[in-house]
Amino acid sequence: MQVTVIDYKAGNLTSVLKSLRHLGAEPVVTDSDVGAITRAARIVLPGVGHFAATRRLDETGMTTAIREAIAGGVPFLGICVGMQWLYAGSSEASDTPGLGRFPESCCRFSEGSQKIPHVGWNSLEVNGSSRLLAGVRGGEYVYFTHSYKAPVTDDTCAKTHYIEPFAAAVERGNVMGVQFHPEKSGETGLKILRNFLEWTC
Repeated sequence: MQVTVIDYKAGNLTSVLKSLRHLGAEPVVTDSDVGAITRAARIVLPGVGHFAATRRLDETGMTTAIREAIAGGVPFLGICVGMQWLYAGSSEASDTPGLGRFPESCCRFSEGSQKIPHVGWNSLEVNGSSRLLAGVRGGEYVYFTHSYKAPVTDDTCAKTHYIEPFAAAVERGNVMGVQFHPEKSGETGLKILRNFLEWTC
């Protein structure tokens, strides 16, 4: 299965590509080829670093192509900053709009006794109705590294607590996002990526 992986020059894609290939997918990487989006059977947007880097998606016309692909039923998965981009925006770069699929905005963790960024393994509290997280039990651990987070809403299919509760995974129709890195989360992460690859509308 061909999976289009979007590279907006904000991180290393090696681990994501390795995990997808391990699961039998054929990832195609693009950083500006809108045609790769229109031909995609699946779309993955990995992301690390600063939210402002997602401006490249607008500058290259990728945002419009992604909107059209989603409207056509193509499954979409955002990872880390790629998940945050699904929201209206982030306080990390208030002048950079997100996709707006979810109307809320992301914000930085509140300052407290725990260090920011949130880095390392943490457990999931799973909503049992999630297709993306099918077979993932509450309490399973995944790997996080982030300073900004999305709020817990009706679209949240898993939450995690660090300083405060936040959305660890979201799902609405064919649009999904995970704040953690499934490609670095062992068997649990592979299970989630497999669910995405097997998604049928």
